[in-house]
Amino acid sequence: MLIILCLISFIRADIRVFNRSTGIESQIKTLSNSKQLYMSARDFSGALSSRLYENQERKKLVLYIAGRRIKISAKSSFVMVDDQPFQMPVIARERAGDIYLPAQGFLHILKSTTLPGINYDPTREFLDVDVVRFTITAIDVEEKSNGTIVRLKTRKPFSERNISSFINKHGWYYLTIAGGLVDTVALNGAVTRGIIHRVESEQIGETAQIALKLRSNVISHEWYQNLDPNEIVVTLRTPLRKSSRRIKDVKDRWRLDTIVLDAGHGGKDPGTIGKYGTKEKNVVLDITKRIGRLLEKNTGIKIVYTRTEDVFVPVWKRTKIANEANGKIFVSIHVNANPNRKIKGFETYLLQSGKSADAIEVASRENAVIKLEEVRSQYKELTGENLIMATMAQSMFMKESVDLAAMIQIELDKKIDSPNRGVKQAGFYVLIGASMPNVLVESGFISNPSEERNLKKPGYRQNIAESIYNAIMKFKSSRERILAEE
Repeated sequence: MLIILCLISFIRADIRVFNRSTGIESQIKTLSNSKQLYMSARDFSGALSSRLYENQERKKLVLYIAGRRIKISAKSSFVMVDDQPFQMPVIARERAGDIYLPAQGFLHILKSTTLPGINYDPTREFLDVDVVRFTITAIDVEEKSNGTIVRLKTRKPFSERNISSFINKHGWYYLTIAGGLVDTVALNGAVTRGIIHRVESEQIGETAQIALKLRSNVISHEWYQNLDPNEIVVTLRTPLRKSSRRIKDVKDRWRLDTIVLDAGHGGKDPGTIGKYGTKEKNVVLDITKRIGRLLEKNTGIKIVYTRTEDVFVPVWKRTKIANEANGKIFVSIHVNANPNRKIKGFETYLLQSGKSADAIEVASRENAVIKLEEVRSQYKELTGENLIMATMAQSMFMKESVDLAAMIQIELDKKIDSPNRGVKQAGFYVLIGASMPNVLVESGFISNPSEERNLKKPGYRQNIAESIYNAIMKFKSSRERILAEE
């Protein structure tokens, strides 16, 4: 709805108003005997077709504009917007049962709190009102054991290019959103908790700025955009609290008493197939069982398999099995493929956005298994905000996942004669939702004829299994050292 109000001059007693949403012209009375331009609150309310409540005895008016309750009083310079006070430069005047407001001061308050589309030119005495809705409407703060999550409710998604954030040296976290219109009243009056001490928001031209005063330092901060519902989610991570109960919980969580081994593919999903007919599903099941037997023989660790036979297991069910078993690490075993049959080697992946064309290609091939599942509604395209959301949920395990992946690469490099292709990042559906350190091992390229021949040999598969077993044991020892120090 667009309304144009033309403030003629101090000499004339009326402001001409044209409401584009209704096509109706009207007049707003003014006081002309003062250097300060005053406008009729009643007429202004009528020009915006807003609801009006009056208390003549107490000389108060309440205007209901764009969902806001705006209280004004004669002989007072304060305006209450939803019970939050704002001060005009001079007091409002009372004339013939009406309240006259200092136009420039009142409209400035209205622009910052209720009608962000207002633009007033005091030189031309011209008011242009585009009754638009705020696009950043509310804030919710949620305290977690390892940090605080802040949710900014929005009416639409924003381009990621228009969002930026940083923490200054004085402990303020700033989030700026170009093209956003922030409801400062709703945000500045928000309830704070956790690491958030205070919220201050401001509209600077066409950019919304939200500032969060932090109670203490943070380990990391990141944001992502959620589309259902529309919101910008900020995660501020802090160290885990050092209470005795918290330390016990942490120790219980990191004690490596259950390991989940995931043999990729299976059943109607053969995985990739080599030149000589070797199927990925059979190779990785054998390697997985060999790892499990080594762990069962040499440790008291409980081993959970996502499959022990040639059966099809949906991707989503694999991490569900891991979580329900309270697994402490999740290792998914695969073999690789590439159209270029000369490529060979082993690599270990983490759940992150793919950093190279090769990583993206590997993830695309492994994720293609969901096409064989009867119900696929639980999968979303693993890009943009969906990937960010998935990796954020697992961010507390990222360092441990990196450590485990590096140890696996080191141990494989010792025992098998194949190129070490390093630790990489890609978006694998099978790793989503694993509430524990998790990696995906590509133990060789079955598309390479020489590597396929090696993968068909029991001794070679045993070497791979022993390497992964050794890496798990070193990871276990490193976790136990940390627990002993706490």
